[in-house]
Amino acid sequence: MAGTTPGTPRVLRAMNDRAALDLLLEHGPLSRTRIGKLTGLSKPTASQLLARLEAAGLVVATGTTEGRPGPNAQLYAVNARAAHVAGLDVTPERIRAAVADVAGDVVGEFEVRTPGRRAGESVVRQVTDALDGAVKAADLVRGDLHRVVIGTPGAFDPGTGRLRYASHLPGWHSPALLDELAAALPMPVEYENDVNLAAIAEQRLGAARGHDDFVLLWNEGGLGAALVIGGRLHRGFTGGAGEVGFLPVPGAPLVRHVTKANSGGFQELAGGQVLPRLAREFGVADIPGGTPIEVATALVARAAEAVRRRDEGDDIPGARNEQDGPGSPDSLTGPDAPSEQNGPGPQSEHADPDAPSRRLLETFATGLATGLASMVAVLDPELVVLSGALISAGGEPLRALVQHELGELAASRPRLVIGEVRHHPVLRGALESALAATRDEVFDTSR
Repeated sequence: MAGTTPGTPRVLRAMNDRAALDLLLEHGPLSRTRIGKLTGLSKPTASQLLARLEAAGLVVATGTTEGRPGPNAQLYAVNARAAHVAGLDVTPERIRAAVADVAGDVVGEFEVRTPGRRAGESVVRQVTDALDGAVKAADLVRGDLHRVVIGTPGAFDPGTGRLRYASHLPGWHSPALLDELAAALPMPVEYENDVNLAAIAEQRLGAARGHDDFVLLWNEGGLGAALVIGGRLHRGFTGGAGEVGFLPVPGAPLVRHVTKANSGGFQELAGGQVLPRLAREFGVADIPGGTPIEVATALVARAAEAVRRRDEGDDIPGARNEQDGPGSPDSLTGPDAPSEQNGPGPQSEHADPDAPSRRLLETFATGLATGLASMVAVLDPELVVLSGALISAGGEPLRALVQHELGELAASRPRLVIGEVRHHPVLRGALESALAATRDEVFDTSR
């Protein structure tokens, strides 16, 4: 509302307009009377507001109320076609794009596979192909987009414009890349760290709603974190806040020159690449095949199911004692642990075939809690959201184990929850980020 004077009729009308639009986004179609009650406006003022928004193309009449006493009332809704945005989620294997209308509904998606992409290939072409595919699926053209948000691993250094902390993303490190993308895309384009976007999705739609101080720990292709302090993302001086995979931690070798290695202590202790090694070490039978993330996810899912069977009291040899808490590591790792703790063997595997998988999950949880303890000591968040494919595969058994371990490793004990945005959280966060900025522009009726 730049150029207006607070308290003038024009500003007050714009504030009422925005309040009504936000209510329509939250509640869906509403009648004039209902909008008046929710905003505290009189019926004549609510009527003028709706007429003004309808003339501006921001609301549309959608039908009438039914099944209530008295005459049917006209219903109004946000005009979903008033604006469109796009989000992109970039990984080394693919670029996934989606288009959403201003109401937040996804109307088009497209994916470009990029396995083995060489550094000489055009990133701009990959981005525009993904974007154009989603735009076409939405029956739009590129010029219909008001804003695009692109999520990548690492972060673009605000001082140099170069991507940092993501050497595994070939082609994205050219100092001219942002200028080339700006020349190819006519709309405003913003870039954000992928884990930060997952946190935005959880803050707007998921487990972190209503929380101003929280940490999101992501574990999928790599380990990362997003830090929300006072309701705002904390990105750090170079954009690298939350690159916790590089964090030195006890129990892992000290990794030097971490950016060249694209790894660090926490990644080596609790990243997905450690799980096949643990499975072999503990004697897990039938280790699955597939890509590294597929193997790791399958191992975690199988281990979580083994913990569930034990905690539900299935009649298997070696099941936990009644006094052991759900998912409690003490049932396997305490001083009275069975002999399997000293290494797998034929007798222990025959007695309890699930024991190696349970031990894998407990060791994985301890690794996650070890890194989290350092973050908690510095940030003291009220909430920790666990997200990413490996966390989702572990579900509640993994969450409970990490909570238990963190309680013994950290002075403060924040609540741990599993992320609720399971379907493409990075992409959903990109859309939410683009929608927030676009709504501020399109819904501003003071101009």
